[in-house]
Amino acid sequence: MSCRVARDYALAGIAFEERWKRFDEAVQMLRCLLCPDAPPFSGHFYAWESTRLEPFPVQQSGPPIWIGSWGSDAGLRRVARLGDGWLGSAFHITPEAFANGLARLHVFLEQVGKEPEAFPHALGTMFLYLTDDQRRAEEVLGGLLSPTMGRPAEFVRERVLVGSAHQCVDKLAKLQAVGVRKVFLWPVADNAEQLAKFHDEVLPQLPQ
Repeated sequence: MSCRVARDYALAGIAFEERWKRFDEAVQMLRCLLCPDAPPFSGHFYAWESTRLEPFPVQQSGPPIWIGSWGSDAGLRRVARLGDGWLGSAFHITPEAFANGLARLHVFLEQVGKEPEAFPHALGTMFLYLTDDQRRAEEVLGGLLSPTMGRPAEFVRERVLVGSAHQCVDKLAKLQAVGVRKVFLWPVADNAEQLAKFHDEVLPQLPQ
């Protein structure tokens, strides 16, 4: 994966080793562009003197910027330093890994003077397909998600909401128990129908 991503940067004429420095600087410049009273921004990679992104947002300081991280120390430090929220990857983070990452994030937030309990977080890319048909569930896992994500079906199985409502409730309850409060769902097919099934069959069974 890293080799393929490095090739993408090479095709764009950008050094792969600069990616995170560029990202950090881009976030800082974006905040300036979205704030009416911000001074001109000048960095190593990017600069802005007069161009504005209009119309300006309702929030005086601009909309909140959430930063994604799988849970590495470097990523979570970046979230604490530059972000207004943490967006974890449901596909890469188990309940145990999320709890560990959240604990480390709280330490990093305290180090930069931010209140850990007031800092929002969520899991994104939670693939969803509710069905009581086990054969159909295996088709989605092995025939769709496994090749799409390049991971074995058994790895994928533990990190997606594919199967019966009971199975999905069990997985979400484990995430809820370690502190997850929001999950962004991604139905892999039949979007409206799947979201309606989730609302009717899964949500009522989750601890409130």
